[in-house]
Amino acid sequence: MATSSKPNIVLIFTDNQQASTLGCYGNQEIHTPHLNALANEGMIFDNAFCPNAFCSPCRASLMTGLMPSQHGIHSWLDDRRAGDWPGGWHALTGRATLPEQLKQVGYNTALIGKYHLGQPTSPMPGFDHWVTMEDGHVRSFYRNQITENGKSYFHEGHSVDFFTDKALTFLQQQKSADQPFFLYLPFPAPYGHWPATREADRCRHSARYDACPIDSIPRQGLSKAAVDGFLMRNKYSDAALDFSMLLRAPNDLATLRNYYAQISMVDEGVGRIVEELDRLGMRDDTIVIFTADHGLSMGHHGFWGHGAATMPSNLHLAAHSIPLIVRQRGKVAAGTRSSAMVSNMDLYATVLDAASIDADNATPSRSLTELLNGHATTHDDDAVYSEQEETRVVRTQKWAYFQRFCHANSPAFGDELYDVQADREETVNLIDDPKHAEIGAELRDKLAAFFETNSIPEANLWQGGRPIQNSARIEYWQEVWGDEWTPVFTYEDA
Repeated sequence: MATSSKPNIVLIFTDNQQASTLGCYGNQEIHTPHLNALANEGMIFDNAFCPNAFCSPCRASLMTGLMPSQHGIHSWLDDRRAGDWPGGWHALTGRATLPEQLKQVGYNTALIGKYHLGQPTSPMPGFDHWVTMEDGHVRSFYRNQITENGKSYFHEGHSVDFFTDKALTFLQQQKSADQPFFLYLPFPAPYGHWPATREADRCRHSARYDACPIDSIPRQGLSKAAVDGFLMRNKYSDAALDFSMLLRAPNDLATLRNYYAQISMVDEGVGRIVEELDRLGMRDDTIVIFTADHGLSMGHHGFWGHGAATMPSNLHLAAHSIPLIVRQRGKVAAGTRSSAMVSNMDLYATVLDAASIDADNATPSRSLTELLNGHATTHDDDAVYSEQEETRVVRTQKWAYFQRFCHANSPAFGDELYDVQADREETVNLIDDPKHAEIGAELRDKLAAFFETNSIPEANLWQGGRPIQNSARIEYWQEVWGDEWTPVFTYEDA
């Protein structure tokens, strides 16, 4: 039950999904009627991006409003080594997180879905209701070990259906509650990685794509950066970590079709959530937000995976763009689109704003309220900033500039500059064109100024800082900073 000043908030998060995989973003092959309808009832953002192209860092940025160089999580938390983690460890303990701040002003808070920010068997501080799966790395959409409010059990069925059902139960319980609620629903799909996206199990939407050519995904040969990234990872990883799918998945129709089928499963889940909100009479009192942690390249630019699937890392459009749809009756005009440059990290300040909580001025997260209410068309700085260990990126309406870390002990990776209005797919690197030297210098200065403000020495890898728990580039940084450089669990240990 919401109050007039504090609406209910439903934040739906998908796992590894670029914006162009939805019908409302122009995809003619995908079946997403419920998300298309949600977009028609609210605002869709055409230029939404992520602060990093890995799962855990983006979720940490959503929860804190901070960049990886502030909260310290630069890579996926490797829960295949969770046995080595401190007991009950949560990566964001001690931070001013979204659920903790909402709880302090009376919200009932729930996480129902994939966590991937620490031990899943106990709640992250700030969450009253806790239903999650054991795996942060989604090994299967079926057959998962579940923790539900302190109880552990095995669930055989599809995880999207399971978490949707649990979310519906939570919503029904809130009907008679005397407080507003915050439901964080991070679906563990469509994911896009093997073995999950290659398993033999067929979901309800598999047959829909059996004959689909998937022409909405480009067929491209492997890039050198993809091969170099694989060779680097394979050289330094233990035998339990197999990265070969990053080279084998591009152009694999079975994988692409399974991935699309999982998107339709998510779409159906979203439809059920929205329908239940309406049935319970909560439509007018609830903000519904749909987005993803980060994008995913499915062969675009000759690689499969996240930003760090290549060497050097990249944040091309495919791995960097995300869907973002917001519905709030009476506040957000139906059927509207925004071209403003926004980040899913901005949802931290936006949700706090909706709950009448003042966000910490130290966070780079910017409230989207003025944009959603039609009182502004862009932010003062109409740009988004991202980082992928040795690569930092700034995007504006016109430009995308990739800056690479430079040090005497590191490989000399070149910077990249793209005119995204003339070259949306980012295929022509203009960094060495003298005509663009001035804009390159201007964007380099923007990046330097942003990270001067939005980093701390302990977490800033470019200054010798160390990441929380994991890095996709451990050997790279050890060559720069010395063999004693290693990830940590907290900065008290650094």
